[in-house]
Amino acid sequence: MADNIARVFGDAIATDPTRPLLTWYDDASGDRTELSGATLANWVAKTANLLVDEVGLAPGSPAGVLLPPHWQTAAVLLGCWSAKVSVIDTPGDVEVLFAAADRFDEAQSWSADERYALGLAPLAAPLRQVPPGFADYVVEVRRHGDHFRPQPGPGPTDAHLLARAEARATELGIEPGARVLVDGTRYPDPVDWLLAPLTRAATVVLCANPDPTRLAARATTEKVTRTLP
Repeated sequence: MADNIARVFGDAIATDPTRPLLTWYDDASGDRTELSGATLANWVAKTANLLVDEVGLAPGSPAGVLLPPHWQTAAVLLGCWSAKVSVIDTPGDVEVLFAAADRFDEAQSWSADERYALGLAPLAAPLRQVPPGFADYVVEVRRHGDHFRPQPGPGPTDAHLLARAEARATELGIEPGARVLVDGTRYPDPVDWLLAPLTRAATVVLCANPDPTRLAARATTEKVTRTLP
């Protein structure tokens, strides 16, 4: 297995960058977004470039991520890990903070030099109103380059995260190349819904607010081979 998350992601999409890698459903809003490996890699590269070129982060810099399971969350996390940034999930001092619109109050518990808000709207639409002290992630990230070359070697948390992801992939029965249906409300940890599948070069159908009456049909339509219990 590769020794860093950026390499694991690259290996997962290398065989066919055009295949659907992450398909997102929200049954409450009716939103469906499908990203190929190449498209997600583009968002990841833009995010990493934002962190390095605009925010000026160095490997090991702390970043806070207050985001639910979502395709934009995948872009933010993989962008952070590509830039060798340490993702922090408990309130503290960080150099950059990414927060969902419904977690702005919680974000006040964090001390951050730079803050990015994510509305998580369909079609990556920008926020109608950006709160004071924040920049709109989807607006800012689009200004950055489509390619990013990670520094060699693992980031400071890569070994720990990849070991957890490998163990969880085994526990959850994710086979190499599987297409995995994930209920994001039951599996909010990105190790489960993002990293574990990537270690198996699997693709993901990630569902928020899933309607139980639609899941069987969705599994058939999306050619799912593994549904997380």
